[in-house]
Amino acid sequence: MTRARDFLGSYRLARLIRVGNTTAVWEAIKTGDPTRYALKILREDLRNDRSEIAALRHEYAVGQKLKHKNVIHIYEFNTEGSVPYLVLELFECPNLKLLLRQGVAELAYLVPGIIEQSAEALFYLHEQGWVHRDVKPDNFLVNDDGQVKLIDFAISEKYTKGFMSLFSFGSKVQGTRSYMSPEQIRGKALDPRADMYSFGCMLFELVAGKLPFTGTTADELLTKHISAPIPPLGVFNENVTPEFANLVKKMMQKRKEDRPSTMWEFLKEFKTLRVYKIMPKPPEGKIVLPRETATSVDDLKKGGPKAG
Repeated sequence: MTRARDFLGSYRLARLIRVGNTTAVWEAIKTGDPTRYALKILREDLRNDRSEIAALRHEYAVGQKLKHKNVIHIYEFNTEGSVPYLVLELFECPNLKLLLRQGVAELAYLVPGIIEQSAEALFYLHEQGWVHRDVKPDNFLVNDDGQVKLIDFAISEKYTKGFMSLFSFGSKVQGTRSYMSPEQIRGKALDPRADMYSFGCMLFELVAGKLPFTGTTADELLTKHISAPIPPLGVFNENVTPEFANLVKKMMQKRKEDRPSTMWEFLKEFKTLRVYKIMPKPPEGKIVLPRETATSVDDLKKGGPKAG
């Protein structure tokens, strides 16, 4: 017999997928619906925390209208009793950070496709008027044949364009320290070029197997983003083409005016070059599965800048 506590509204909790700092993600089945969903549920000890509830509600406000093959679909925000939760597309795959921990070489044959899809997802998000503000490998899910889904919009914010951008107010300093742009660290008003910088840090890590900047303290790390020279990517991976290394360097310029102005500009240049001098092959015995809709979401605490 199914117990009442196994349900949230009309959703039956079938299987726990992941527990994060603020939420747990469950695979769920809706009564009378053959589709399986992911429920992102606020942790029990945080269910009276107004800021965490607001973050979950904001993620829904951002994500509900996003319809793109490389962006996770968010269907509902509900509260059942005292339990707030999101209903999302089930895309049960690891995030890119977990895949990187298995080794850059294992992933290299999928990298060009991952980069292109990730950039297309960010371009679409920017076209809808949002800056993600937490672009990092943890927030891209990747399945076995390299299909990508962008996730986690809890700290995304609207940006202003054109003349109105002159009157933009500063942003609350949030994000993940290892990927934050200089203007994000300084609490300046942000536009898509802030995500461009973070995406450049992510691409550096994706092909080098290490972050561009590290520090023994949070302040040291943030100072390097603001003032340290950009490390030469080719030093860490000799198979990377100079053209791709130069593109990543442009993305990571300290002044946003010196970066590609949009993800579309990045994509146009990216499609004219090769990432690798010699294209890596799949690891021996690797089976590349057909594309499929399968999984969930990665959850890290929102608030001030995070380590990692």
